[in-house]
Amino acid sequence: MEPLILDGKKLSEKIREGIKREVQTLREAGYRTPTLAVVLVGDDPASEVYVNNKRKACEKVEMESLLYHLPENTTTQELLELVAELNSDSKVDGILVQLPLPSQIDQQEVITAISPDKDVDGFHPQNLGRLLAFLDEGFVPCTPLGIDMLLNHYGVELKGKEVVIVGAGFIVGRPLSVLMLKRNATVSVCHIHTKDIREYTVRADVLISATGVPHLIKEDMVREGAVVVDVGISKVNGKIVGDVDFDGVKNKVSAITPVPGGVGPMTVSALLLNTLKAFKMREKVHLTSTINP
Repeated sequence: MEPLILDGKKLSEKIREGIKREVQTLREAGYRTPTLAVVLVGDDPASEVYVNNKRKACEKVEMESLLYHLPENTTTQELLELVAELNSDSKVDGILVQLPLPSQIDQQEVITAISPDKDVDGFHPQNLGRLLAFLDEGFVPCTPLGIDMLLNHYGVELKGKEVVIVGAGFIVGRPLSVLMLKRNATVSVCHIHTKDIREYTVRADVLISATGVPHLIKEDMVREGAVVVDVGISKVNGKIVGDVDFDGVKNKVSAITPVPGGVGPMTVSALLLNTLKAFKMREKVHLTSTINP
């Protein structure tokens, strides 16, 4: 039996249509345009692609995006000065500093310098603390939020289920584990020091891999009928592939995300939702949202 494809691209289009309608409604009500400031340091090709995708997504939902492209040799202090300017700019609702940053920059210092109320990436310690406390007023990191919306949209039950996350990174694995706990799942997180990853993955009702290791998850690592979410993205012989051996596991699982077209579009849509949320908090907007992912 063919698995259910968790189509992030299709759901993202629906979410973005809702965001566009809401932005238009806000403008008609006399509000300004929600604005995202994107900071790119250096000329990393992958980062440039990600930034361009985010800016194009803003344009399609009629949000404004401002790009600040700084040279590779930018210092921590220079970047902190730009962040301070954006923090104090009343027309900027969200600030996104594209990661990773060049090695000479103190990444954590920069993340912490962003105003928590403009931290639409959700990486500021205050927002991570809000997530850990199960508070709704903060910003959830975009990829975990996108995964949560995707699973919810397709009716994947998490309460009481065993969720295994492969990858304990700062951007996905750690915040996602808290989000899954919030949904009352039983969560295991595997990482590079886990002795036998397969021992965990074969038990998973929902298996989420976020390592960037091509085809790490093989058929014998997945239980029959599991739901599989592939966050990884790599290029092998010119082809985009994920962490999961899609062809090997697809006839064994009940549902799976494609790569590309699964988690990636949901990450960008979550960023747009966070930016809209930041705008509404800053402008004290009380209009009821009609966006229902």
